[in-house]
Amino acid sequence: MNITLSSASPPAVDVDLLALGVAKSADLTDALAHLGEFGAALAAAAGADDFSGATASVVIYHSFGQLKAPRVALVGLGDGSDDELRRAARAVGRAARGKGIDHVGLSFGALSHSQTQAVIEGFGAGNYKFDKYKAAGDRKAAAGCLSLLGGACESGFSSATAILAGQSLARDLVNEPAAEIYPESLAAVASSLSDDRITVTVWDEEKILAENMGGIIGVGQGSSRPPRFIHIHYRPEGTPTRSIALVGKGVTFDSGGLSLKPSGSMMTMRCDMGGSAVVVGVLKAIAAIQPDVEIHGIIGAVENMCAANSYKLGDILKMRNGKTVEVHNTDAEGRLVLADCLSYASELKPDTILDFATLTGAVVVALGEYYSGLFTHDDALAGQLLTSADDAGEGLWRMPLPIFYKEKLKAEWGDIKNVGGRAAGATTAALFLSAFVDDEISWAHCDVAGPTFLDKPFRDFAAGGTGAMVSTITRWLTD
Repeated sequence: MNITLSSASPPAVDVDLLALGVAKSADLTDALAHLGEFGAALAAAAGADDFSGATASVVIYHSFGQLKAPRVALVGLGDGSDDELRRAARAVGRAARGKGIDHVGLSFGALSHSQTQAVIEGFGAGNYKFDKYKAAGDRKAAAGCLSLLGGACESGFSSATAILAGQSLARDLVNEPAAEIYPESLAAVASSLSDDRITVTVWDEEKILAENMGGIIGVGQGSSRPPRFIHIHYRPEGTPTRSIALVGKGVTFDSGGLSLKPSGSMMTMRCDMGGSAVVVGVLKAIAAIQPDVEIHGIIGAVENMCAANSYKLGDILKMRNGKTVEVHNTDAEGRLVLADCLSYASELKPDTILDFATLTGAVVVALGEYYSGLFTHDDALAGQLLTSADDAGEGLWRMPLPIFYKEKLKAEWGDIKNVGGRAAGATTAALFLSAFVDDEISWAHCDVAGPTFLDKPFRDFAAGGTGAMVSTITRWLTD
């Protein structure tokens, strides 16, 4: 999508749809007075349709030649906060996609840096829909152009367009079927990010085995598509101010292994690589923004399938850091993959490690489909991430991480077992991961199982992948 800043006045702008923001407290006649007699008529029509400026409400009318744009939309801005503007823009994006509108002019008034980000990211999120496998006649093209009218912040503009590109890539990766996104093809997408600042290293199954990554090998051995280990390395120009490792779970399809999922639970398991999509999406955005931070993106990519050589209940897997894991459930596979990745990340000695994974159903039960769960013992890091999530308009909720729950993970034959029972499942999963992070490194785990993939439309997001956490983490890295 081509996004531009325009100084044209709304009545004269040459677009397919002119979207005018109206605050909830505004008088319609006053708010539309700049459109002259047509504005008065428009105010009367909107009033008759009970349009009140409520957040994300949209009414669309023909302009009947009174404006250069053939159609005009009135969009409720609510109280005008960043989040309300984001939701309003998202509603416009969704409406434009639904009508197959190519060029949208958006007039929400003069926008600050954060407001510009909110509007651009919101419009792009609402305009997105993954329908590439639908018949051509059933598809509606996304908007090709968005013109921001009334003044916007250029710095907010550049960062928002970068984040939007990262979010869209993450959504595409999650939405693609497992026949298209599997360990090797996910590695190819990651490799496509290579440029002057980004290098990508990919290990095949032989190298992974030689590097003592027993979790990745164990989970991946039941698939005809062998696993891949991916290291994306961004180095800024000059001396980095800090070093960050982003670790993503890349289970490109999860059947549950021998602990087989029922069909209903398996249907959308192409989304189980959502954590890796966060990492790839963030690095896509970072390539454009180029902050002065060194970033390692680390992904373990596997398929968890059933076969004669699948790993089994009771197996004991040796991880990269030497710890042994007793397998009590082959459907708790993501944490085994992450164990090797976190061990590798710790060896790089970054200042901070963040990991992202669609790790547990327990976190969805606790927080629903809007919030990701945040687990960390670092209060300062938690505060920073929660602030960034709030700025991005994304749901992130800190969850308890009591050390005494590690008792639930005690194993009889190995050092640790891979499940801790039904109670506090999201917390014990996070505690399992903590066993593979160097104690001297600040670390946080984000369980993104809720918002990564939506079974049905929600808050102007189409069903499917959402790109959750890409905006939050990119903001955190650039702040």
